[in-house]
Amino acid sequence: MKVALIGYGKMGREIEETLLKRGHSVSLRIDINNTHDIIPDKFKGIDVAIEFSSPDSAFENITKCLLMGKPVVSGTTGWLNRYDEAAGLCRQKKTSFIHSSNFSLGVNILFKLNNDLASMMERYRGYTPVIEEIHHIQKIDAPSGTAINLAGGIIDHNDRYEKWEREIASDKKSIPIRSVREGTVPGKHTVSWESDNDTISLVHNAMNRKGLALGAVIAAEFIRTRTGVFTMSDVLGF
Repeated sequence: MKVALIGYGKMGREIEETLLKRGHSVSLRIDINNTHDIIPDKFKGIDVAIEFSSPDSAFENITKCLLMGKPVVSGTTGWLNRYDEAAGLCRQKKTSFIHSSNFSLGVNILFKLNNDLASMMERYRGYTPVIEEIHHIQKIDAPSGTAINLAGGIIDHNDRYEKWEREIASDKKSIPIRSVREGTVPGKHTVSWESDNDTISLVHNAMNRKGLALGAVIAAEFIRTRTGVFTMSDVLGF
C-alpha cells in the first residue's frame, strides 16, 4: 500500500513508523509548507491518504483527495460541521472515506461499551453521566472529539439526554464534559455514571500514540479496496 501522509507532525511520524512495520510505504508527505502538492501529478500511484492535519485545513485537504478519487482516512477533529459535505463528495466520486475522532482500537471498544452502558442506564434514573477528558497542553480543541463522540453515544442510546455542555450541565437533559490540559498526557477519557451511593466508570488511558497510529493504518487497509463512507465500527465489526 502506497500512502500519502497529510499532516507530518508527531502523529504523522508515528503513523509512518507503523506503516513501515506493516510492510507499506509512504510515497508523499504533506505539511503546512507544501499543501500545494495535493494535486493529481503528485498523487499518481497513491493508494490511500491518511490525513491528520488541523481543523482549519482538514476539509480542504480531504476534499482535494476525494476529488481525485483517492480513499481518505481522517483523524482531524474540529471541522465536522462539514462532514456531510465530505461524505457526499466521497459517494459522488465513488471512492472511500472514513473519519474517526479517535482511531485507537481501545477507544473504539470504549465507544461500544459506552453505548451499551448508556442504554442500560435508561432504567436506573438515580445515575447521571459526567465525561472528563485530559490531554497534553498542545491540544487545540476542547472538548476533544473523542469526548464529544462519547456524549453523542449517550444521547443516541438514552432518551433522558439531548445535549452536552462544557464543564457544567445547565439542566437534567445535558451531559457535562470537563476538559483538562496538562503536561504531555496523550489522552485519558472517563465516562462516569454518578449516584448518591456510588459511581460506575469507564476509563481509557492512552499510554502513547502507537494505538492511534495502528488504528489509522488498519482503517486505511480496510478502505483501500472498498467504496463508500465507513466508521471504525465497520472496520472492527461491532
